[in-house]
Amino acid sequence: MSLTVCLLQAIPREARNYELGEVKYYVVMVWSAIIWQCFFLGAIGVIFCASSLLSGIIITVLLPATEILAVIFFQEKFQVEKGVALGLSLWGFVSYFYGEMKENKKKKPAAPETLMAPSNNPVGNV
Repeated sequence: MSLTVCLLQAIPREARNYELGEVKYYVVMVWSAIIWQCFFLGAIGVIFCASSLLSGIIITVLLPATEILAVIFFQEKFQVEKGVALGLSLWGFVSYFYGEMKENKKKKPAAPETLMAPSNNPVGNV
């Protein structure tokens, strides 16, 4: 059986069994799809306007934030798996910035004289 057929059978079954009702299930599904599309469009916009590194950093920050907000607003249980995922994502985020800070300390800024040195080119600075 193909994936499409399985989904076409599973979605109406889940809608019937949804606690808040079938209509609210479809409303949640539609808004979830819209929010995901906006999120990915924003991520692509950040890549286009800034860099893929910044987009990756934003996504990495949103991962633990989503877990914490789900516990606060949806009263989800904070299980061991969620704690391990939260710890690992925060560890990766902090270690990335710690490594960047160490690299930046190693690099010394160029002397101001070398940055503004005049050129011997008679046409101008090229």
